[in-house]
Amino acid sequence: MALALILASRKLRSYFQIHPIKVMLKWSVELGEFDIVYEPRKVIKGQVLMDFLSELTPLAISANPNHRWILHIDGSANSERGGVGMVLKDPSGHTYEHVLRLGFRATKNEVEYEALLFGLKVAAELGAEDIEIFTDSQLVASQVNGEFETREAAMIKYLAEA
Repeated sequence: MALALILASRKLRSYFQIHPIKVMLKWSVELGEFDIVYEPRKVIKGQVLMDFLSELTPLAISANPNHRWILHIDGSANSERGGVGMVLKDPSGHTYEHVLRLGFRATKNEVEYEALLFGLKVAAELGAEDIEIFTDSQLVASQVNGEFETREAAMIKYLAEA
């Protein structure tokens, strides 16, 4: 492979010297005489960045971090059914993990609210009073925090329950 690259570079020497070439790797000294520059990627996809930020968006901030329970929730929906999952960590560090399959069709947002309600119910049964909640749903986080207006009737009912 290296020999083929060297032979090709010798045959195309005049082309390489006239036109700058951008590559993703730094080449060996053999190609150093040519005008080859390293150009890193500069684009970060906006959706990836938003997904990262929404995963770390807390729903509630605790006043006393020593007695805080931490709840991570997520929901999943398809055309047939949905499911919810939660991971609850108590102040002593013990972790509770639960999943629940929903017996009805629901939208992605409805499933995310079901996950929130399920997590809050489990936390209440375990005696949690001070809970910090993390979700990957920007809609649920923003509606619960009062940053987004709730318009749909179904979402208003879920928000009232939460």
